[in-house]
Amino acid sequence: MKIAVVGTGYVGLVTGTCLAETGNEVICVDINEKKVEMMKAGKLPIYEPGLEQLFHRNIAQDRLKFTSNLAEGISEAKIIFLALPTPPGGDGAADLSYVLGAAGDIAKIITDYKVIVTKSTVPVGTADKVTAAMQQHAAPGVEYAVVSNPEFLREGVAVEDFMKPDRVVVGTTDERARKLMAELYGPYVRQGNPIIFMDERSSELTKYAANSFLATKISFMNEIANLCELVGADVDMVRRGIGADERIGRRFLFAGIGYGGSCFPKDVQALAKSAEENAYDFKILNSVMEVNEIQKNVLTEKVKKYYKGDLKGKHFALWGLAFKPETDDIREAPALYIIDALLEAGATVSAFDPEGMNNVQALLGDKITYAQNQYDALKDADALLIVTEWSLFRTPDFGKIEELLKAKVIFDGRNLYDLDKMIDCGFYYNSIGRKEVK
Repeated sequence: MKIAVVGTGYVGLVTGTCLAETGNEVICVDINEKKVEMMKAGKLPIYEPGLEQLFHRNIAQDRLKFTSNLAEGISEAKIIFLALPTPPGGDGAADLSYVLGAAGDIAKIITDYKVIVTKSTVPVGTADKVTAAMQQHAAPGVEYAVVSNPEFLREGVAVEDFMKPDRVVVGTTDERARKLMAELYGPYVRQGNPIIFMDERSSELTKYAANSFLATKISFMNEIANLCELVGADVDMVRRGIGADERIGRRFLFAGIGYGGSCFPKDVQALAKSAEENAYDFKILNSVMEVNEIQKNVLTEKVKKYYKGDLKGKHFALWGLAFKPETDDIREAPALYIIDALLEAGATVSAFDPEGMNNVQALLGDKITYAQNQYDALKDADALLIVTEWSLFRTPDFGKIEELLKAKVIFDGRNLYDLDKMIDCGFYYNSIGRKEVK
């Protein structure tokens, strides 16, 4: 099948590449000509495990192409995916200008039946707005269907999520579109996982509901962690105890320093805003956002308490900058909030992250120092702060850490280390929702 993907951000590029992998002919469209030339030259603009091999293979086999010309990109496509940014506006509502603008431009070009698929995360009612935008510009008699097909891609495992989805959600009331979408996704659900068809509005709400529920689990466990510290309990033990309950499950129960990234913050905010626009006070979501804002500062507050509020002249090593492991995405990353707080308090920072440093340097410049490896970041630091749970941070050389740090002090925002191990090594160790090791 011939496919067009408009927008080559994280979702668009993964979608286009993975669709090409099952034999479809895919053209990815982006207005950024420099980016298009970069991809034509075989260079990936994002880091995502497993994507590079598929990217190069499908370019080499002529199934994956790139253009900055919209008409060229969509002319022969049966299905056109809109994978465009929907950033939050000042009031928290999703900005649909990119999506609606592209829909209008597409309507001016198409001459035969097309399926227009909103892959971006969009609020309820967007399919109606896309349809209206197309009706305004389409030539009389031209037929099309607007479909909602939200993505459920986790950064770090997005290729696996696309190639082996636990479910595919498709919102459409158009029978031709339904058949085409079923044909397109058939190769990805051969193991029996479902393609769930529903109306467009239910599909749009499904994505927001899923991310908001997961964000709620995270914030709930962070609240439990904070309570654990007050009552002398261990959040890891609590997590195991409740995670064994099949009704709750083990995932998204790890306490930490708040959620970040491209999805959870804006999706929770957008759903709360949508509720507000419909005169509904979504109390749980408002609390989730409040808890997450507070949790971003928990590690910094621990540092300030340890140094009795005086961080002037202190130098800290940060392990981790990306909002999660296996990505270079720093959007709403807790590390950025921690860095800002430390710098504002008069401290200096040296950081290391396997993939996120270039993005942070583009944002912060020389406000902090960027280390060549995790141990270089420790040189002359008063303490180590662990911010992202990359695998290489899980079993470090504690003797080397002791040798390089000025003092044996670790603040761990991801609970990577065993408390007894820290006692044996003689470190001051302060983590989340567990006892303080002195």
